[in-house]
Amino acid sequence: MKLKQVFKMLEEGENFKVEFKQRFSSHEKIAKEIIAFANSRGGFILFGVDDDKSIYGVLSEKEVAELLKECAEKYCEPPVKYQLHFFEIEHKEIVIAEISESENKPHRIQDYQTQIDLNHANVYIRVNDKSVLASKEMIKIMQAQSNNLKLQNYEVGKNEQMVFDFLDVNETITVKELSKLANLSERRASRTLIKLVRASLLNIHTKDNGENYFTYAG
Repeated sequence: MKLKQVFKMLEEGENFKVEFKQRFSSHEKIAKEIIAFANSRGGFILFGVDDDKSIYGVLSEKEVAELLKECAEKYCEPPVKYQLHFFEIEHKEIVIAEISESENKPHRIQDYQTQIDLNHANVYIRVNDKSVLASKEMIKIMQAQSNNLKLQNYEVGKNEQMVFDFLDVNETITVKELSKLANLSERRASRTLIKLVRASLLNIHTKDNGENYFTYAG
């Protein structure tokens, strides 16, 4: 990473791929940001920089590096790989954690469970400039993508056709809307929409509040 890239991030501010942290707050809060980037398209956490872009610097680069190592290895399940970069700006030291998009999604806050519990696991994703909890649908889709479980020869039935007809008019659809439209339980509606995403016929999107909606793929 070059200094020019750092200045560009500072100029643009927090966004989908950049998070500022004036200081190291707590292991769980930092693990949340690490997990969100790993579960999304990767990103950068800049330590020693406030939300308003002010440079405060860190007291100890070594301490931040050690705390990050603990977060990534002990508070993220599975552990998350990252790279560290060190820069001096305005005579102050800042530390940048670079997290790549993971091939082993979904990551969650360490809960010491052998398998992921869809009802209780804290799985985070990046939405705009925030890290938010992922829905059950998003978690299932990440699991399928990590296991390379793309649906082949998926048969479009009555419920799927209802989805397409609705999208032709409304552009987006939610689990609740499909449940009401097709007189299905929300669980079955969710399963239908997940399969359409896995078949590459729909895309899933997440709002700032963590709610999902679906659109045509493409």
